[in-house]
Amino acid sequence: DLHHLLHASSTQLKTPEPLGASILLEAALGLMAAAHALPQDLVLSCVLSGGDDYELLFTAPPSARAAVQAAAHGSLTPVTRIGTVEAIPGVRLLDAQGHELGGTDKFRSFDHFSNQLA
Repeated sequence: DLHHLLHASSTQLKTPEPLGASILLEAALGLMAAAHALPQDLVLSCVLSGGDDYELLFTAPPSARAAVQAAAHGSLTPVTRIGTVEAIPGVRLLDAQGHELGGTDKFRSFDHFSNQLA
């Protein structure tokens, strides 16, 4: 869904280059209870292309962080910050030290409208 969100945002904002994102692996792994018990390739596949329709991915500017947390708290809805949207095209997965992990380009989410990987 991240690729869809970045494409739609780039189109809406009319950016000269497609938007990109940096995802913090440890934050994303925190959303998956069994992450530390599974092989790393499977974990990466689940984190980068898995998910169910009841999980929502959204963006908000840094200036709205307190408001997002207040809304989450008020609605008893867990919200986890997993990364940042950037002006650099592509999706980067970062380890705990901020180093980019390679091979993330092979993971894509399911496109419900084409019955093929997006």
